[in-house]
Amino acid sequence: MFKNLFLLASLLASFAAPAQDVNGKRFEGSWSGTLRLPTVAIDLVFNINQTDTGLHASMDSPDQGALGIAVKEVNVKHDSIIMGIPEIAMVYRGKISADTAILGTFTQHGQSFEMNLSKGAPKKVKRPQEPSTAPNYKVEEVVFYNKAADIQLAGTLSIPNGKGPFPAIVLVSGSGPQDRDETLLGHKPFLVLADYFTNNGFAVLRYDDRGVGASGGVFETASTADFAADALAALQYLHTRKDINKRKSGIMGHSEGAQIAAMLAAHQKEPSFIVMLAGPGMSGDQILLQQQEFIGKGSGASDSAIAQTLRLNKQVFEIMRSSKDTALIRERMTLFLNHAYNDGLLPHAPGQSKEEVVAAYNSELLTPWMIHFVQYDPQADLKQIKIPVLALIGAKDMQVLAEYNIPA
Repeated sequence: MFKNLFLLASLLASFAAPAQDVNGKRFEGSWSGTLRLPTVAIDLVFNINQTDTGLHASMDSPDQGALGIAVKEVNVKHDSIIMGIPEIAMVYRGKISADTAILGTFTQHGQSFEMNLSKGAPKKVKRPQEPSTAPNYKVEEVVFYNKAADIQLAGTLSIPNGKGPFPAIVLVSGSGPQDRDETLLGHKPFLVLADYFTNNGFAVLRYDDRGVGASGGVFETASTADFAADALAALQYLHTRKDINKRKSGIMGHSEGAQIAAMLAAHQKEPSFIVMLAGPGMSGDQILLQQQEFIGKGSGASDSAIAQTLRLNKQVFEIMRSSKDTALIRERMTLFLNHAYNDGLLPHAPGQSKEEVVAAYNSELLTPWMIHFVQYDPQADLKQIKIPVLALIGAKDMQVLAEYNIPA
């Protein structure tokens, strides 16, 4: 998916904030709840410890693999608690009930959602999609190289039993740092797909993104074009193997991975087919504006609030598309964000200064990935594709809207 609503992975740190009330002892322990967003439900755990210097708190998002996120603001007064993570403009406010429950509200970037917490860790949910038996095919741990970037990538190749060469699929993940199974919210979709297709006669290669798991490289500084080079290296690796039919090997990409599949199909000779799962047919700024509108409506935001958000973000994206010079984009963005803050248009956590808010927005917006995503329009590449394409988007998808992107 495109840049999860929750941007947590970079916040793994240790920080303590002092309590302001002796009642902090009542809040000590682990508290779990489910944050129900318009598109997804996310389990969260707040870990609160009382020490001689006050309350120490951290937050876990087990479904997203993010643990020990620093809660930098912890304030207790009588039966109420406020916890804040300024870096993601998040605040939780709650009131304790019978020492076993906290009734409260989770707020992020100006949107609020009811979220109650229960004492203790969340219940583990069994996901039924994963294979329940040992694989009836060969499984091989492999490494391959992106020579241009001087990066070694690691993955799993599953190969059908019998005599090859076999048709092959490279699975390419969506945005965000993904492991080879594309593990997200307790699901492992790439493991499920690899098992299905290998049982049906395809060799399947799935791999850890650069900088993730056993793969080398740095994820944070890479753009979609860099990830496309990694996917091409995966397909080129398969073409070196005698058990793979290189005339029948292609790419199946999800979300950003589908965009990568189209980019490679337009400019490289290696893919013989592509499958686009929730792939965009529109430019990145259009995708993001559609997301914001539909998610805003789904969360119950008012029409005026949605309109204001869209106006603000249209201006942000215009700045991001205005130049190929990142330094010039940053200069223009900083000026715009300062004006927006002065006009009260930038949601932020209590206590954040204007400088901190502007720096946080710049840090989130002006990454190589985001700039490339906003500036890139897939139309030119899609028009050049001559090989077979299967494009699928779920009707309930609120991030890549089928009604716009399938026709595009």
